[in-house]
Amino acid sequence: MADNSDINTVLSNSLASDAATRTGAEQQLTQAAENNFPLYLATLVQSLADESAEGTIRVAAGLALKNAFSAREYPRQRELQAKWLQQTDQDTKNRVKELAIQTLTSSNAQAGQAAAQVIASIASIELPRNQWPDLLQVLVQNVSTGEPHQKQASLTCIGYICESQDAELRTALIGHSNAILTAVVQGARKEETNLEVRHSAITALGDSLEFVGNNFKHEGERNYIMQVVCEATQADDARIQQGAFGCLNRIMGLYYENMRYYMEKALFGLTILGMKNDDEDVAKLAVEFWSTVCEEEIGIEEDNAQVDTADQMRPFYNFARVATNEVVPTLLQLLTKQDEDATDDEYNVSRAAYQCLQLYAQAVGANIIAPVIAFVEQHLRSEDWHFREAAVAAFGAIMEGPEENVLVPIIRQALPILITMMEDSSTFVKDSTAYALGRITEACSQAIDPATHLDPLIRSLFAGVHDSKMAASCCWALMNLAERFSGEFDAASNPLTPHFNQSVQTLLTVTSQAGAETSVRTTSYEVLGAFVQHAATDSFQSIAQLSDVIIKRLEETIPMQTQVVSIEDRIALEEMQTSLSTVLQAIIQRLEKEISPQGDRIMHVSLQILGMVGPKSSVPESIFATISGLANAMEDEFVKYMDAFAPFLYNALANQEEPALCSMAIGLVSDITRSMGERSQPYCDSFMNYLLNNLRSQTLSNQFKPAILQCFGDIANAIGGHFETYLSVVAQVLQQAATVTAAPDGSYELYDYVISLREGIMDAWGGIIGAMKMSNKTPALQPYVQSVFQLLNIISQDMNRSESLMRSCMGVIGDLADAYPNGELAEVFRQDWVTAMIKETKTNRDFQSRTLETARWAREQVKRQVGGSTSVMQQT
Repeated sequence: MADNSDINTVLSNSLASDAATRTGAEQQLTQAAENNFPLYLATLVQSLADESAEGTIRVAAGLALKNAFSAREYPRQRELQAKWLQQTDQDTKNRVKELAIQTLTSSNAQAGQAAAQVIASIASIELPRNQWPDLLQVLVQNVSTGEPHQKQASLTCIGYICESQDAELRTALIGHSNAILTAVVQGARKEETNLEVRHSAITALGDSLEFVGNNFKHEGERNYIMQVVCEATQADDARIQQGAFGCLNRIMGLYYENMRYYMEKALFGLTILGMKNDDEDVAKLAVEFWSTVCEEEIGIEEDNAQVDTADQMRPFYNFARVATNEVVPTLLQLLTKQDEDATDDEYNVSRAAYQCLQLYAQAVGANIIAPVIAFVEQHLRSEDWHFREAAVAAFGAIMEGPEENVLVPIIRQALPILITMMEDSSTFVKDSTAYALGRITEACSQAIDPATHLDPLIRSLFAGVHDSKMAASCCWALMNLAERFSGEFDAASNPLTPHFNQSVQTLLTVTSQAGAETSVRTTSYEVLGAFVQHAATDSFQSIAQLSDVIIKRLEETIPMQTQVVSIEDRIALEEMQTSLSTVLQAIIQRLEKEISPQGDRIMHVSLQILGMVGPKSSVPESIFATISGLANAMEDEFVKYMDAFAPFLYNALANQEEPALCSMAIGLVSDITRSMGERSQPYCDSFMNYLLNNLRSQTLSNQFKPAILQCFGDIANAIGGHFETYLSVVAQVLQQAATVTAAPDGSYELYDYVISLREGIMDAWGGIIGAMKMSNKTPALQPYVQSVFQLLNIISQDMNRSESLMRSCMGVIGDLADAYPNGELAEVFRQDWVTAMIKETKTNRDFQSRTLETARWAREQVKRQVGGSTSVMQQT
């Protein structure tokens, strides 16, 4: 990188379409950065600022500079920021910043945009540290007095700075809100004649709204901002209109409490007009404005329902309810703008309207019924499929929101018509009908009369399963039916029992068809699993026969693994194996011990698959789940499979490169040891070694630790006194884990992790204490009793806790009292915090009955304890 021609060649190659050329150039840039970082930056910024260079070269220089300061991965980002802060001299920093700012004036728009990115990357490092205090003022000056291209580049730069997700930068930007607003509002005004400048300004305004809360508190400033945005919704340029409606969405989400005046004076009319705009992107954003209104009002009502006094209530203006009769008819008309060529994940104005209608129903409840039913009645039998589809979609959209008792008679009247519409000539209408039926089964299943509706409903849905375009909707509705009509777990029959055998046969036929699409087969197997999972006991014989079919199909996939010739083939095969395993899990879970005669075949095919699948496959996770279910069902009889299965389990425990599989294996150790009890003892040395290694791992995340600690408790419960071998090591681990705390300003994730970790510690101690007591080895616990009580005391004083953690704590308190029945722990149990902790738990009305029962049991054990004399605490 000695001269301009060299660097320009490398930069040009870094954008080459040829992968080898591009990779070679990227490696050269990386090497140059490592050899001399300041020189690397100085060379790149010179190319960025070089007005004689081609635009593409300048863009490549800007991209390389930006990448020198920023990265997607947080650790890498911090590393790069440290290089700028600590390894770059001040002269180089100043030179880079000066030339980047200078490039904003370039008449080459590409170079200006590239410079904007570079400046934003440096700003994310320096603004939080007050190291570039005049940057925003410079950008404001550019917008005020610069040429149009300089204005545009500077506004784009402000937008890039404001859209950053860096928490420190976002906090720092609040202090620069006046400068940011001055620039973006000036550029967004209707007086700005350059549309590119105005577009960049309205985009930057949308990105900056989160930081201008203080300005929104002042009526004068707020009025001016709202005037500029509202005027921008009427601009001639559709991009500016889109940006303006995007701003209104964010403003409503951020500053709802300030919006009453503007809704009455302007926003209501502007957004209705916007929804009717011929530009679909403008119309979508206007629709989304009302989605935001509904989301805010749903949230406010939920929040206000939780407060104790009126002064704690958030302002609530009923915008959605007041506007129902104007907004809802507009949404219903937009439902008719379907695009029949749209892909399933394509977001168009019709789908935006549907989502908004769903939210509207939740926000205004029964008020939505009249306009929607009027539309449905008018168009349900229309000759135009667009209106038929819109009518049935609208009906399904309002199933969540109005009271169920209000919807029931309406649904009962509509169900026969909807069922006949499953035979409509349009696949779009049939698919939406199936989805609407799914919404009914999910939200208002009591409207379905088993005697009248269930048979034709199930038949119509199964008829649609064969069609790939509507299979997903039909299968979802069928799964909802299976869940809603399952009845009591041990019931001899339920409303689905008369339909069970035919349903299973239909699904087996659909899934066995050679030409069936993978998606159809997968969703059909999901339905089959749901029907099995929710079957009544009268269907157990049929489920046992089904197990033969499913195991046979799984066996038939074994030779297929050697016939795979493409990635698509492998994906399809793995999806089939996963689906079959999932159905088998449901069969095992439902039949429980009765699956034992099939145990050999299930394990044989499972081990064959595990032996053949390649790395990074999702199939082993599903197979492990099947084996977990089988172990739970067969209990200690599962031991006959352990010698053959253990190597696969050990490999998964050691496979830190595939965290999901490793996590599954940890859970499987818990399941197997619980099922096999003391017969799992020969395998526990290996289990413990792998689990302890995983605790020490730098590869696995902290989220694995609570499950591993709980696993220690399960192993102890299983092998009883044999666990003494591991006690000192595990106790040390638990004591170390107990020191982890969350600072007051810690993240929610850290708070949740600490709760989970403490629950894991308590579960481990619960298992260990029980094991030592059962084997008359409680003296082995004495060195650790004090540390257990220390953690319990910490938890008692920390409001950051969950019900399951408190239940585990109650279990440990009761277990300790039970383990020392002669009053050895009386001294500690007499402490006020122990009594208070138990009382607080057993009187908490929000807790489940089993938590309350555990607390009462703990209290009884403590009462017995408090009469004794010998103190273990003194002995330790």
